[in-house]
Amino acid sequence: MDPAPTGTRGTGGTGTGTGAYAPKPGAAPLPRMIAAQAALETKMLLRNGEQLLLTVVIPTLLLVLFSTVDIVDTGAGEAVDFLAPGILALAVMSTAFTGQAIATGFERRYGVLKRLAASPLPRWALMTAKTLSVLVTEVLQITLLTVIAFTLGWSPQGGPFAVLLLLVLGTAAFSGLGLLMAGTLRAEATLAAANLVFLLLLVGGGVVVPLENFPDAAQDVLGLLPVSALSEGLRDVLQDGAGLPWGQVAILAVWAVAGLAAAGRFFRWE
Repeated sequence: MDPAPTGTRGTGGTGTGTGAYAPKPGAAPLPRMIAAQAALETKMLLRNGEQLLLTVVIPTLLLVLFSTVDIVDTGAGEAVDFLAPGILALAVMSTAFTGQAIATGFERRYGVLKRLAASPLPRWALMTAKTLSVLVTEVLQITLLTVIAFTLGWSPQGGPFAVLLLLVLGTAAFSGLGLLMAGTLRAEATLAAANLVFLLLLVGGGVVVPLENFPDAAQDVLGLLPVSALSEGLRDVLQDGAGLPWGQVAILAVWAVAGLAAAGRFFRWE
């Protein structure tokens, strides 16, 4: 009988080397971890019925209903030309603010964020993955709403750069505010407050009701809200064919910086 082998495959015959079957512990490359977490966040968001209601169903129903039924006076021209920019702003708010605040708030309550913070994925990378998930969802939302608006007769004007800048700033502003709420309030309070803010801004944020329909004093205040700035800015570009609306850009930039800074300062992981 042949003697027993003194080594294993790829170990050089010693049984202690690092060969083909030796384990290689360690974290995956950071970009791969961020991409995997972003894909998971996106799947979880799209599988959640409540999130789909906020991000897809409600904006779509509002766009179709108010474009085809004469309920609100949207001024001269086609109703869809006024409504489409506001609904796009609502879609950004529903995903970056309402949906993200609720999801993150309950992840914090159930200890998910605490466990993720102890993983090899850095905290800033986790927030980056959440942001990427928001952006992917918004691309899907905007694509769907744009197709529906075109079928309703929408005729957008203006340049894509101004639209993209407004959407990015709006996403940053709403994301900062959503994370601030989720990181400082209890999950139940976040759920109630996020939905209440969504409803109030839907009515008073220039989304489907023109700000001109409100009293002059209220217009000055409402015009400073991020959803109003985003709605009016998109409307200036897409409906009126104006250039970059610097006033709305400045308002969104201030909200973005303030919201993200406050979220970074006061966010609690557990």
